[in-house]
Amino acid sequence: MSAAHDPSLKQSTTPLADLPWPLLQSVAALADAPLAQIAERLRDATLPYMGSSALVIFTEDCTGRPQKKAGDKEIISKVSIIELDTLRDTLSDEGPWFGEAELAGQTLPVLALKHASSNALLVLTDPPADPGRNAGLELVTYLWRLTARRIREKVADAPPSYLLESRAASAERLRVTAELTDLHSTTLETLMAALRSSSLDDAAARTTVTDLTAKALIGLRTHSDRTTDLVREPVAKAFERLREDLRPLTRYSGIEIEFIEPPLNGRALPGEVAHAARAIVRGLVLVMTEQPDVSRVRTQWDCDGENLLINVRDDGRGALKADAPSIARLDRRVQALTGQLRIDVMPGWGADVFVTLPLDLPTRPAGDVAGWDLAARELEVLQYLVAGHRNRTIASTLGISENTVKFHVRNLFKKLEVGSRTEAIALAHSHGLR
Repeated sequence: MSAAHDPSLKQSTTPLADLPWPLLQSVAALADAPLAQIAERLRDATLPYMGSSALVIFTEDCTGRPQKKAGDKEIISKVSIIELDTLRDTLSDEGPWFGEAELAGQTLPVLALKHASSNALLVLTDPPADPGRNAGLELVTYLWRLTARRIREKVADAPPSYLLESRAASAERLRVTAELTDLHSTTLETLMAALRSSSLDDAAARTTVTDLTAKALIGLRTHSDRTTDLVREPVAKAFERLREDLRPLTRYSGIEIEFIEPPLNGRALPGEVAHAARAIVRGLVLVMTEQPDVSRVRTQWDCDGENLLINVRDDGRGALKADAPSIARLDRRVQALTGQLRIDVMPGWGADVFVTLPLDLPTRPAGDVAGWDLAARELEVLQYLVAGHRNRTIASTLGISENTVKFHVRNLFKKLEVGSRTEAIALAHSHGLR
């Protein structure tokens, strides 16, 4: 469904000629914005009607980059997924909510809006004292609904380059989180062991600190589990979402769609694989149902532990063309995830499409980057660049200064003989570095 036909986007009663030109330009900019810039575009659009210090979007549709932020660097650099998740859980419906919330490690006044169908969250920090009386609140709500819908559409139609980058970012975020969890868990467990020692005299202090440490451990594990939930989706849940996506087609087309469910204990899917798999099946079903004499389509998912196995079959005349433009577009999405698509067409008996999507990123062959003569730290910085991290994030994660990161990046450019981060990332991708 396009944003223009989204029933959640209320029809404006204002004649088009009466709308201010800057607002129309903002709507156009939002519609055309790439995912990486959509937070900045939404902030530009809302500022004239609702001032704020920072804008944060939290969307699980973008598994590699669930946060999209613009505004005050002190806020957007520190806000965490667990804070946003907690705030979202307090919202009961799609209406605007104003109050104080823990964000970026501090208590801030916020205006929060949740998008019903995607469960995405918009947060504006330090809004006007009484945003409910602000004349621009309804307009901000409309712009947010438009943005949330556009994010879903852009993820569904994501090009191969986005899928590769997003998947690499997801894998890197999961790796870093796991390392931090292990490090802090070990520290806290050691602290607890020491505090429980009977050799300590102050029992009250020992009890208090033990309780605090236990709560910190629970919070850390919760953060780790939540990150895993964002990056990976149970295969049964992913398939159920596919069924929901195709429900309108089964309701209005008169074509029967049969679903053969994957095993409940199948391996969880990386978020990018789950999104791409649903989009690929939706595309195949639409192509098949446009053929004459098709009355039934069957879709089946299975998982062999290393791959998601998809089969979509129709009962038509077998007129589906493997070289059709629509099939070629779907095949490019499959190849973006290093998968394979095969079509068996049986004249008079229908078409059978088999898709295999690997669940793991391909391992980098040893020696692919050996010719660059990179030091261990330089290779580590390059991997973070490929995952889309900025210098400040890299410095914080590696425990070094931002100037040191810049030093390593300059050395990388010289050794790779490139002039920009984009060229470095593209070259690293071409050598199998993920």
